[in-house]
Amino acid sequence: MQAEYRQRREQFMAKIGTGTAIFRSAPSAVMHNDVEYAFRQDSDFFYLTGFNEPEAVAVLAPHHSEHQFVLFVQPKEREKEVWTGYRCGVEGAKELFGASEAYPIAELDEKLPQYLEKADRIYYHLGRDRIFNENLLKHWQRLMATYAKRGTGPIAIEDTGPILHAMRQIKSPAELKLMYKASAISVEAHNYAREIAQPGRYEYEIQAEMERIFRLRGGLGPAYPSIVASGSNACVLHYIENNRLLQDNELLLIDAGCAYDYYNADITRTFPVSGKFTAEQKALYEIVLEAQLQAIAQVKPGNGYNTIHDTAVRVLTEGLVELGILKGEVDKLIEEQKYKPFYMHRTGHWLGLDVHDVGVYQHGESAQLLQPDQVLTVEPGLYIVPDTKPAEDQPEIDPRWSGIGIRIEDDVLVTTTGNEVLTAGVPKLVAELEK
Repeated sequence: MQAEYRQRREQFMAKIGTGTAIFRSAPSAVMHNDVEYAFRQDSDFFYLTGFNEPEAVAVLAPHHSEHQFVLFVQPKEREKEVWTGYRCGVEGAKELFGASEAYPIAELDEKLPQYLEKADRIYYHLGRDRIFNENLLKHWQRLMATYAKRGTGPIAIEDTGPILHAMRQIKSPAELKLMYKASAISVEAHNYAREIAQPGRYEYEIQAEMERIFRLRGGLGPAYPSIVASGSNACVLHYIENNRLLQDNELLLIDAGCAYDYYNADITRTFPVSGKFTAEQKALYEIVLEAQLQAIAQVKPGNGYNTIHDTAVRVLTEGLVELGILKGEVDKLIEEQKYKPFYMHRTGHWLGLDVHDVGVYQHGESAQLLQPDQVLTVEPGLYIVPDTKPAEDQPEIDPRWSGIGIRIEDDVLVTTTGNEVLTAGVPKLVAELEK
């Protein structure tokens, strides 16, 4: 992978010209008192370096005569490594990660100016580390204070996102290989969950078995907190308590995916716990499924990203009118967003190093056009939240629909000719889900 990281750096540096880019590693996060969460590197930092330690800074300076890629890292210290794990150190940063120069992180303030003083601008994303943000701004202010005497130096700070995130949207063959693996593990876990789900088991039992498979197959674990929502819990979009007993004649919505070598899958399936849909569950489910199938059909190069959502909204709205849950002319209902009490989220998101991956969806009034090797989710849903109050011009909601929540989500790769559903191995047709 080091050749790939180098290629990414070279591509990024070609775009910033005579600028200097600075990337800060992710901070360590405290779970409680002095116990920390497992470290997870900042995705932009990892994308360009592959370096997976905290307290590090990467500098890309394509204009520098000797050092175009510089790492500031924690030095090797035996006493600390006994407690917190081995570090690659300054020499390892060069030998293992290809840095043209490396320094201890404590020397950042001393060494950084030489990589900034001849740059025409600084590329940096103002992140959550306020102290680091302020320190970098001080470096910039000092250089600007002497600009008149030297005639060189960064006259602006520009966010790294527009350049780097456009790169991250297009997945390389190496990235896609990891995403195929994350998808395959997730598919296995979802299929096993459907086998073992039955009345009398708890939501957390299903969660535990799925996450066991994530780790057993070499994944890092869940890509995000797993949602295992039975009954009306499925109407809570980010339900994560997962502590309810599964009941007969209810649906179980599972939204869970595996993280594999930092790349993520994201799958949702909804199925009957007892193996048979009720008439109401089936009617709503078939609407969501049709919305998803038609939306996936819109995933092809050159189509605007918003076409996917617009397609799903139309199918869902038509279905709600047919069932009598909404009343009125479909176009007007869509224009007035009368579907929103039952479908309150978008139809998907970019997927990759982050579950909700980086990249724009809209350029002003124009939608982002889909390109080959982008990966996105397609996830329409319907949620008849208990006690929902309809608008004045809408019918009362028949209690037989209350508490039904359905979402169907797949991960979809844009190909040169259309799309490939990476997670197609998890059944979703009614006939496949009923026992």
